[in-house]
Amino acid sequence: MESLTINGVSRPFAAEAMPATLAELLDELGVAATTVVAEVDGAIVAPERFGVTPLADGQRLAPLNFLGRG
Repeated sequence: MESLTINGVSRPFAAEAMPATLAELLDELGVAATTVVAEVDGAIVAPERFGVTPLADGQRLAPLNFLGRG
C-alpha cells in the first residue's frame, strides 16, 4: 500500500492505483487543473507542469488552492 498526504490527510493507494503524475491525481480527485495551484513537498508546481510532475509514495501535497476567476 502506498500513500500521499493531501492537505494534511493521508490517502492510501494500492500500488497499481497510485497516480503517476500530479495531473492524474487531480483528475482522480475531480479537480480541474485550471482552478488550482499545487505544492508538492514544499515546492510550488506551475499548472503547466502538472502532467510531468511525478508522484511517489510518501509525498506531501498541500494545499490545493482554488484560484478566483472573475
